[in-house]
Amino acid sequence: MSFNEPPGEPTPPPSKPPAAAGAPPASPAPAPTPTEAPAPALTAAPSLSPSPSPEQQPPAAQPYPQHAPPQPYPAQAYPAAQPYPGPQPYPGLPYAGQSPPGHPAGPYPGLPYPGPHPATDVLRSPRGLAVALTALLSVAAVVNLFAAGISGYVFSLMQSLIADPAKVGDSTLERGDLLTGVAGVLQSLMLLATAVVFVIWFHRVRVNGEIFDPSAFSQTRGWAIGSWFIPFGNLFMPFRIAKQIWAASTQRGPDGSYREVSAAALNAWWALWVGSLLLDRVFGRLYDRAETPQALRTASAVGIATGLFTVGAAVLAVVFVRRLTALQTTKAEQGPYAAV
Repeated sequence: MSFNEPPGEPTPPPSKPPAAAGAPPASPAPAPTPTEAPAPALTAAPSLSPSPSPEQQPPAAQPYPQHAPPQPYPAQAYPAAQPYPGPQPYPGLPYAGQSPPGHPAGPYPGLPYPGPHPATDVLRSPRGLAVALTALLSVAAVVNLFAAGISGYVFSLMQSLIADPAKVGDSTLERGDLLTGVAGVLQSLMLLATAVVFVIWFHRVRVNGEIFDPSAFSQTRGWAIGSWFIPFGNLFMPFRIAKQIWAASTQRGPDGSYREVSAAALNAWWALWVGSLLLDRVFGRLYDRAETPQALRTASAVGIATGLFTVGAAVLAVVFVRRLTALQTTKAEQGPYAAV
């Protein structure tokens, strides 16, 4: 066995060479069993490494198969462009295409698409509050008319006291003071109740006005409440907000042009309301400082004017409340443009 023979199955021993002359014949070798393959005879290797057998020859290199060039995709026709749907109304807005308050109508700068719209407000009818406010203002007008009458009664007492002190008794003077105090208490209670409902109604119509026309206002809606409590500012700030609400609640013409509705009721109401406030402050100071019949008579005269101004302001406030409520109701039901 050669050491240079590649490893594999063990090689059977070589066959014996032919016997020399005169030697007895060798017995034949036993036939191989069916499971054993006949062993090949060893031959002298011409070199140190024998050539591999045909079974051990590596397969010949096969050429790579020829690949067909890629085929282009068949031409596909794109579907026709579909138009985008038109602008849809936002929740809580009665008109399609109107931008919500405080939000730009176009896309944000640098973005090719509009940004998400925030949650919008919902129109709320002010008619229920207007009915309650009309009732309270009517009662307030009666109370202030009663206060004006009490001031007139005290004025006549002071006239009589100045003319003849003996004709006016102490009980009569005490009755005049009592009636004046009762009238003041009733005025304060009605003013408080009416002011609460009025501010609620005023804020509601301010929110509705912002939904109708967000560009009509120069301040936020919170000023519809806070402006009433600012000293000296409450003499003009609520009036400016009321003017803006009035303009925002007015329908435009059929062609979209601005249509002005007379605000005479608003202007007259505010003039009488400011006048009554100023007169009431003057009356309070004069009455507190009055120590003589003449001073009390002057204070009573101012009290009469204060009561009458307040009655007029209450009546005009009813007209203003009902008119503005009607404007908003019409615009919410019929749309931003008037039919004629």
